[in-house]
Amino acid sequence: MAALLVSAALVLADAPQRVVSINLCTDQLALLLAAPGQLVSVTRLSHEDTDSVMGDQARALPANGSGAEEVYLLKPDLVLAGTFTSMATISMLRNLGIEVVQFAPARALSDVPDRLAQMGEALGREAEATAMIDSFNADLAALSAAPAQRPRAALTYVNNYSSGRHSLAGDVLFAAGFDNVAEEAGLGSVGVLPLEQLVLLAPDVIIQGRNYPGAARAEDNLDHPALSSLKGTYLAGELTDRDWVCGTPTVLNAVRTMVDLRRDVEARQ
Repeated sequence: MAALLVSAALVLADAPQRVVSINLCTDQLALLLAAPGQLVSVTRLSHEDTDSVMGDQARALPANGSGAEEVYLLKPDLVLAGTFTSMATISMLRNLGIEVVQFAPARALSDVPDRLAQMGEALGREAEATAMIDSFNADLAALSAAPAQRPRAALTYVNNYSSGRHSLAGDVLFAAGFDNVAEEAGLGSVGVLPLEQLVLLAPDVIIQGRNYPGAARAEDNLDHPALSSLKGTYLAGELTDRDWVCGTPTVLNAVRTMVDLRRDVEARQ
Protein backbone atom coordinates (compact mmCIF):
# COMPACT_ATOMS: atom_id res chain seq x y z
CA MET A 1 0.00 0.00 0.00
CA ALA A 2 2.82 2.40 0.86
CA ALA A 3 4.49 1.67 -2.47
CA LEU A 4 1.26 2.41 -4.33
CA LEU A 5 0.84 5.71 -2.50
CA VAL A 6 4.41 6.72 -3.33
CA SER A 7 3.89 5.77 -6.98
CA ALA A 8 0.69 7.81 -7.17
CA ALA A 9 2.42 10.78 -5.57
CA LEU A 10 5.24 10.61 -8.13
CA VAL A 11 2.78 10.52 -11.02
CA LEU A 12 0.93 13.52 -9.59
CA ALA A 13 4.21 15.39 -9.16
CA ASP A 14 5.17 14.75 -12.80
CA ALA A 15 1.84 15.99 -14.14
CA PRO A 16 1.74 19.65 -15.25
CA GLN A 17 0.29 21.90 -12.59
CA ARG A 18 -0.51 25.03 -14.62
CA VAL A 19 -1.95 24.28 -18.05
CA VAL A 20 -3.06 26.92 -20.57
CA SER A 21 -5.00 26.05 -23.73
CA ILE A 22 -4.84 28.33 -26.78
CA ASN A 23 -7.07 26.35 -29.16
CA LEU A 24 -10.85 25.84 -29.06
CA CYS A 25 -10.65 22.07 -29.42
CA THR A 26 -7.84 21.59 -26.90
CA ASP A 27 -9.88 23.78 -24.54
CA GLN A 28 -12.69 21.25 -24.63
CA LEU A 29 -10.51 18.16 -24.42
CA ALA A 30 -8.71 19.64 -21.43
CA LEU A 31 -11.96 20.66 -19.74
CA LEU A 32 -13.09 17.05 -20.04
CA LEU A 33 -9.93 15.49 -18.62
CA ALA A 34 -8.02 17.98 -16.47
CA ALA A 35 -7.78 17.51 -12.72
CA PRO A 36 -9.38 20.21 -10.55
CA GLY A 37 -7.21 23.33 -10.65
CA GLN A 38 -4.90 21.95 -13.33
CA LEU A 39 -6.28 24.00 -16.23
CA VAL A 40 -5.83 27.71 -15.55
CA SER A 41 -6.94 29.39 -18.80
CA VAL A 42 -8.80 28.65 -22.04
CA THR A 43 -9.45 30.66 -25.19
CA ARG A 44 -12.07 33.35 -25.52
CA LEU A 45 -13.86 31.22 -28.11
CA SER A 46 -14.62 28.64 -25.44
CA HIS A 47 -16.55 31.27 -23.49
CA GLU A 48 -18.94 31.68 -26.43
CA ASP A 49 -21.78 29.21 -26.85
CA THR A 50 -21.76 29.60 -30.64
CA ASP A 51 -18.89 27.14 -31.15
CA SER A 52 -18.19 25.81 -27.67
CA VAL A 53 -20.08 22.86 -26.22
CA MET A 54 -18.65 23.56 -22.77
CA GLY A 55 -19.30 27.26 -22.36
CA ASP A 56 -20.43 27.03 -18.74
CA GLN A 57 -17.32 25.12 -17.67
CA ALA A 58 -15.06 27.36 -19.75
CA ARG A 59 -16.45 30.57 -18.28
CA ALA A 60 -15.34 29.40 -14.84
CA LEU A 61 -11.75 29.96 -16.04
CA PRO A 62 -9.97 33.11 -17.25
CA ALA A 63 -9.96 33.52 -21.04
CA ASN A 64 -6.87 34.21 -23.14
CA GLY A 65 -6.41 35.58 -26.65
CA SER A 66 -3.83 32.94 -27.64
CA GLY A 67 -0.98 35.46 -27.80
CA ALA A 68 2.48 34.38 -26.65
CA GLU A 69 3.07 37.37 -24.37
CA GLU A 70 -0.29 36.97 -22.64
CA VAL A 71 0.19 33.23 -22.20
CA TYR A 72 3.72 33.66 -20.82
CA LEU A 73 2.42 35.96 -18.09
CA LEU A 74 0.12 33.15 -16.92
CA LYS A 75 3.28 31.18 -15.98
CA PRO A 76 2.18 27.84 -17.46
CA ASP A 77 4.26 24.70 -17.34
CA LEU A 78 2.31 23.33 -20.32
CA VAL A 79 0.53 24.99 -23.24
CA LEU A 80 -1.98 23.10 -25.38
CA ALA A 81 -2.20 24.23 -29.01
CA GLY A 82 -3.47 23.12 -32.40
CA THR A 83 -1.37 22.25 -35.42
CA PHE A 84 -2.78 25.38 -37.09
CA THR A 85 -1.87 27.66 -34.18
CA SER A 86 0.53 30.43 -35.21
CA MET A 87 4.04 28.97 -35.42
CA ALA A 88 5.42 32.33 -34.29
CA THR A 89 3.47 31.95 -31.04
CA ILE A 90 4.55 28.35 -30.53
CA SER A 91 8.20 29.09 -31.31
CA MET A 92 8.26 32.05 -28.92
CA LEU A 93 6.77 30.00 -26.08
CA ARG A 94 9.20 27.15 -26.66
CA ASN A 95 12.14 29.55 -26.83
CA LEU A 96 11.02 30.81 -23.41
CA GLY A 97 11.32 27.26 -22.06
CA ILE A 98 7.58 26.46 -21.99
CA GLU A 99 6.46 23.03 -23.16
CA VAL A 100 3.89 23.16 -25.98
CA VAL A 101 1.91 20.13 -27.12
CA GLN A 102 0.09 20.44 -30.45
CA PHE A 103 -3.09 18.58 -31.40
CA ALA A 104 -4.18 17.94 -34.98
CA PRO A 105 -7.85 18.55 -35.82
CA ALA A 106 -10.01 15.43 -35.98
CA ARG A 107 -10.86 14.43 -39.53
CA ALA A 108 -12.81 11.29 -38.61
CA LEU A 109 -14.66 9.86 -35.64
CA SER A 110 -11.81 7.38 -35.23
CA ASP A 111 -9.54 10.34 -34.38
CA VAL A 112 -11.49 11.13 -31.20
CA PRO A 113 -9.99 8.29 -29.11
CA ASP A 114 -6.52 9.31 -30.31
CA ARG A 115 -7.05 12.93 -29.24
CA LEU A 116 -8.39 11.81 -25.85
CA ALA A 117 -5.37 9.54 -25.36
CA GLN A 118 -2.99 12.34 -26.33
CA MET A 119 -4.63 14.75 -23.91
CA GLY A 120 -4.64 12.15 -21.15
CA GLU A 121 -0.92 11.64 -21.61
CA ALA A 122 -0.19 15.38 -21.72
CA LEU A 123 -2.11 16.01 -18.49
CA GLY A 124 -1.04 12.86 -16.66
CA ARG A 125 -4.67 11.68 -16.73
CA GLU A 126 -4.28 8.45 -18.69
CA ALA A 127 -6.75 6.43 -16.62
CA GLU A 128 -9.48 9.05 -17.03
CA ALA A 129 -8.81 9.21 -20.77
CA THR A 130 -9.01 5.42 -21.12
CA ALA A 131 -12.39 5.34 -19.38
CA MET A 132 -13.70 8.12 -21.65
CA ILE A 133 -12.40 6.33 -24.76
CA ASP A 134 -14.12 3.09 -23.77
CA SER A 135 -17.40 4.94 -23.23
CA PHE A 136 -17.07 6.79 -26.55
CA ASN A 137 -16.36 3.61 -28.52
CA ALA A 138 -19.30 1.79 -26.96
CA ASP A 139 -21.71 4.65 -27.63
CA LEU A 140 -20.49 5.07 -31.21
CA ALA A 141 -20.88 1.35 -31.91
CA ALA A 142 -24.46 1.47 -30.64
CA LEU A 143 -25.27 4.47 -32.85
CA SER A 144 -23.61 3.08 -35.97
CA ALA A 145 -25.76 0.00 -36.55
CA ALA A 146 -26.11 -0.48 -40.31
CA PRO A 147 -29.52 0.70 -41.57
CA ALA A 148 -31.66 -1.24 -44.03
CA GLN A 149 -31.11 1.52 -46.59
CA ARG A 150 -28.83 4.56 -46.77
CA PRO A 151 -30.52 7.79 -47.87
CA ARG A 152 -28.42 10.16 -50.00
CA ALA A 153 -27.54 13.34 -48.12
CA ALA A 154 -25.69 16.57 -48.86
CA LEU A 155 -24.03 19.07 -46.57
CA THR A 156 -23.94 22.64 -47.87
CA TYR A 157 -22.40 25.67 -46.18
CA VAL A 158 -21.87 29.30 -47.11
CA ASN A 159 -20.06 29.87 -50.42
CA ASN A 160 -21.24 26.40 -51.54
CA TYR A 161 -18.68 24.60 -49.39
CA SER A 162 -19.41 20.99 -48.52
CA SER A 163 -17.83 18.07 -46.68
CA GLY A 164 -17.01 14.72 -48.26
CA ARG A 165 -16.55 11.32 -46.66
CA HIS A 166 -13.00 12.02 -45.49
CA SER A 167 -13.89 14.77 -43.01
CA LEU A 168 -15.32 14.80 -39.51
CA ALA A 169 -18.71 16.03 -40.74
CA GLY A 170 -18.71 13.47 -43.55
CA ASP A 171 -17.88 10.71 -41.11
CA VAL A 172 -20.76 11.81 -38.87
CA LEU A 173 -23.10 11.41 -41.83
CA PHE A 174 -21.72 7.97 -42.68
CA ALA A 175 -21.91 6.71 -39.09
CA ALA A 176 -25.54 7.87 -38.92
CA GLY A 177 -26.45 5.80 -41.97
CA PHE A 178 -26.30 8.30 -44.84
CA ASP A 179 -24.46 8.18 -48.16
CA ASN A 180 -22.83 11.50 -49.00
CA VAL A 181 -23.55 12.84 -52.49
CA ALA A 182 -20.34 14.88 -52.32
CA GLU A 183 -18.53 11.63 -53.08
CA GLU A 184 -20.54 11.28 -56.29
CA ALA A 185 -19.23 14.73 -57.22
CA GLY A 186 -15.64 13.65 -56.52
CA LEU A 187 -15.29 15.64 -53.29
CA GLY A 188 -13.20 13.61 -50.86
CA SER A 189 -12.83 15.95 -47.89
CA VAL A 190 -13.75 19.64 -47.79
CA GLY A 191 -14.31 21.76 -50.88
CA VAL A 192 -16.84 23.51 -53.11
CA LEU A 193 -19.98 21.75 -54.32
CA PRO A 194 -21.55 24.23 -56.77
CA LEU A 195 -25.25 24.89 -56.35
CA GLU A 196 -25.95 23.71 -59.91
CA GLN A 197 -24.23 20.40 -59.23
CA LEU A 198 -26.03 19.97 -55.93
CA VAL A 199 -29.39 20.45 -57.66
CA LEU A 200 -28.51 17.92 -60.36
CA LEU A 201 -27.48 15.35 -57.73
CA ALA A 202 -30.98 15.64 -56.20
CA PRO A 203 -30.17 14.15 -52.78
CA ASP A 204 -32.86 12.75 -50.50
CA VAL A 205 -31.98 15.35 -47.87
CA ILE A 206 -29.99 18.58 -47.76
CA ILE A 207 -28.43 19.63 -44.46
CA GLN A 208 -27.40 23.26 -44.27
CA GLY A 209 -24.65 24.87 -42.29
CA ARG A 210 -25.19 27.89 -40.10
CA ASN A 211 -26.67 30.91 -41.86
CA TYR A 212 -24.87 33.71 -40.05
CA PRO A 213 -26.73 36.97 -39.39
CA GLY A 214 -26.01 39.66 -41.92
CA ALA A 215 -26.37 40.19 -45.64
CA ALA A 216 -23.30 38.53 -47.17
CA ARG A 217 -23.77 37.20 -50.70
CA ALA A 218 -21.80 34.14 -49.58
CA GLU A 219 -24.94 32.98 -47.77
CA ASP A 220 -27.29 33.32 -50.77
CA ASN A 221 -26.86 29.66 -51.74
CA LEU A 222 -28.50 28.54 -48.47
CA ASP A 223 -31.78 30.26 -49.34
CA HIS A 224 -31.74 29.79 -53.10
CA PRO A 225 -35.18 28.93 -54.56
CA ALA A 226 -33.61 26.15 -56.64
CA LEU A 227 -33.24 24.13 -53.45
CA SER A 228 -36.81 24.56 -52.27
CA SER A 229 -38.10 23.60 -55.72
CA LEU A 230 -36.39 20.21 -55.66
CA LYS A 231 -39.09 17.54 -55.64
CA GLY A 232 -38.40 14.58 -53.41
CA THR A 233 -35.63 16.38 -51.50
CA TYR A 234 -36.14 17.20 -47.85
CA LEU A 235 -34.53 20.44 -46.69
CA ALA A 236 -33.53 19.64 -43.12
CA GLY A 237 -32.51 23.17 -42.21
CA GLU A 238 -29.52 24.19 -40.10
CA LEU A 239 -28.46 21.06 -38.26
CA THR A 240 -24.69 21.51 -38.23
CA ASP A 241 -23.67 23.28 -35.03
CA ARG A 242 -21.09 23.33 -32.26
CA ASP A 243 -21.25 19.55 -31.74
CA TRP A 244 -19.62 19.15 -35.17
CA VAL A 245 -16.64 21.46 -34.62
CA CYS A 246 -14.16 19.44 -32.54
CA GLY A 247 -13.13 15.83 -32.18
CA THR A 248 -14.46 15.29 -28.66
CA PRO A 249 -17.06 12.82 -27.32
CA THR A 250 -19.77 15.46 -27.78
CA VAL A 251 -19.59 14.82 -31.53
CA LEU A 252 -21.80 11.84 -30.70
CA ASN A 253 -24.62 14.36 -30.21
CA ALA A 254 -24.27 15.18 -33.91
CA VAL A 255 -24.42 11.49 -34.80
CA ARG A 256 -27.60 11.08 -32.71
CA THR A 257 -29.20 14.06 -34.43
CA MET A 258 -28.33 12.60 -37.84
CA VAL A 259 -29.70 9.18 -36.89
CA ASP A 260 -32.99 10.86 -35.94
CA LEU A 261 -32.94 12.75 -39.23
CA ARG A 262 -32.35 9.55 -41.21
CA ARG A 263 -35.33 7.91 -39.58
CA ASP A 264 -37.42 10.98 -40.38
CA VAL A 265 -36.30 10.88 -44.01
CA GLU A 266 -37.09 7.16 -44.24
CA ALA A 267 -40.57 7.79 -42.85
CA ARG A 268 -41.16 10.40 -45.57
CA GLN A 269 -40.21 8.06 -48.41
